[in-house]
Amino acid sequence: MGGSEKMKLSRFLGVVCVPALAVSAWAASALTVTIAVDATSAPRKIFHATLKIPASTGDFTLYYPKWIPGEHAPDGPVVDLAGLKFSASGKKLKWRRDLLDGFTIHVDVPPGENEINAELDFLSPATFEGGFSAGSSATDKMAVISWNQVLLYPKGWKSDDINYTASLKIPKDWKFGTPLPIAGHTGDEIHFATVSLTTLVDSPVITGEFLKIVPIGQNPPVEMDIAADSATALDAPQEVWDHYKNLVDQAGKLFGAQHYRDYHFLFSLSDHVAHFGLEHHESDDSRIDERGLVDENARKLSASLLPHEYVHSWNGKYRRPADLATPDYQQPMQDDLLWVYEGLTQYLGEMLTARSGLLTLDQARDNLALTAADLDHEPGRIWRNLQDTADAAPQLYFSPRAWRSSRRSVDFYDEDNLNWLWVDVIIRQQSKGKKSLDDFCKLFHGAPSTPPMVKTYTFDDVVDTLNLVIAYDWRGFWTERLTNHGPGAPLGGIEGSGWKIVYDATPSEMTRAGEGEERGVAANYSIGLLLRADGGVTDTIEGMPAAKAGIGPGMKVIAVNGRQFSAEVFRDALKAGTTSSAPLELLVENTDYYKTYKLDYHGGEKYPHLVRDESRPDLLSEIYKPQ
Repeated sequence: MGGSEKMKLSRFLGVVCVPALAVSAWAASALTVTIAVDATSAPRKIFHATLKIPASTGDFTLYYPKWIPGEHAPDGPVVDLAGLKFSASGKKLKWRRDLLDGFTIHVDVPPGENEINAELDFLSPATFEGGFSAGSSATDKMAVISWNQVLLYPKGWKSDDINYTASLKIPKDWKFGTPLPIAGHTGDEIHFATVSLTTLVDSPVITGEFLKIVPIGQNPPVEMDIAADSATALDAPQEVWDHYKNLVDQAGKLFGAQHYRDYHFLFSLSDHVAHFGLEHHESDDSRIDERGLVDENARKLSASLLPHEYVHSWNGKYRRPADLATPDYQQPMQDDLLWVYEGLTQYLGEMLTARSGLLTLDQARDNLALTAADLDHEPGRIWRNLQDTADAAPQLYFSPRAWRSSRRSVDFYDEDNLNWLWVDVIIRQQSKGKKSLDDFCKLFHGAPSTPPMVKTYTFDDVVDTLNLVIAYDWRGFWTERLTNHGPGAPLGGIEGSGWKIVYDATPSEMTRAGEGEERGVAANYSIGLLLRADGGVTDTIEGMPAAKAGIGPGMKVIAVNGRQFSAEVFRDALKAGTTSSAPLELLVENTDYYKTYKLDYHGGEKYPHLVRDESRPDLLSEIYKPQ
């Protein structure tokens, strides 16, 4: 049975209680929509859906989901909505898109009709493109179905107050996994229990020819539902599954409670789907390279993805900023507290990555050093503070890589990893080791255990709970952290934890693991230049040698000191410059023109590391130690 069907059937029969969010959706008086999705053409990257929607006569308004929870932007993939048709009693109905909002559809329903039929197609992007549920989601061997892609819902209803009775048809012999309760399963067609629209959109389905189910937790059950483009990609060593079991155990110890009935890691292994992680209350939709579990370097680079998304079940789905807890998918969400929603999750996810063994302590420290170094080489902080990276999240999530250091991106992830480390260190110092951020997590996210529900919070609630752990000027701390402009990254947590950042000519283990990835050649710490493996300039750091010489994003390094560019040639040239007075010469192509740039740089390669400061206690190792 696909997706631990026995577990889901027992839940459907009443063994496990219905989540609080869905209670109103089970009421007999609630509106019920029927949706049938045909995904048998998934290899062609098209999904067909038919809906039966209770309707009122006249101008009947429907919405296509716009603001998708966890995506923090009005990025519902309406551009890929196609084949839209409406009918009632067998007669075609007229419809028109709203002129002020492209996600709003007006249908002309004639008198006497109280239900309409809708047909639509979702055209999953055919190339490696798009972000989150708007991204490419299907290959010849697997697919991820996000329900927000294939449905409409009527205006005037909260998502908690609409029932959806869904079914899904998948390609022959494909298996599936989902947190959605199952009412029945016949052949290639799955019928799901009636749930609220909130629960439906929060419960994607992963399906594929090569799908492996790995139980990794009990009481409540947790499993990994992993679909791949090949059977070989699923053949990870036993230690991988053991580390993910440790993750579930360590998260339970951190929070002291759960807020799901069961949890499914929906994990895609493919080079042909968009790569990201998206949280859901009882699952996550996480996607990495096809060999992401079987290749050691690839495992290191994506090790913190699932821990991050798993933490979101507590921080983001259960505890959620009040302005992100909107009643439907049309109401705009306000992202100003993403420094908690995403920032705290980033810190806890990195911490659990180390505690579970997905990364060793040395590897986790390498990661932290890279985070700090990147943020310490970011001139954009001169004009844009951290708070504005959250406020501008709907735009920054989809901003280009070029000029990122000057523009800043969604820094509330990595910078708040450093900030929440600082908070943890302060708590440990002020309490003389008796308390830590773990205590905050138990107070803020913990007992009692519940089914899925939302408990909102404000800035004041965060400050008040921190003060329950240890009295301190937390309001002043966070105000400063969110509004300051540097200079440099916030390193107080690293330094207070007994470590300091240094640079030398030896790349760390995590830097070496990333060679050949998007980073290509990381010369951002030496001459301020980020290069792809082919010499393409991804970004330049203002104020550093490459930018001062006139090199910018979009250019391409063709040759180094007269020799054709390669990563090895480039690194050799940096090394040779430490014993030579000759400038570093880069032949650069820029929009079909070629120019040689001479950089008076002799500092060699520079890579970040954390080293012990023996004058302070080693709190970082204590933080990363399994509990």
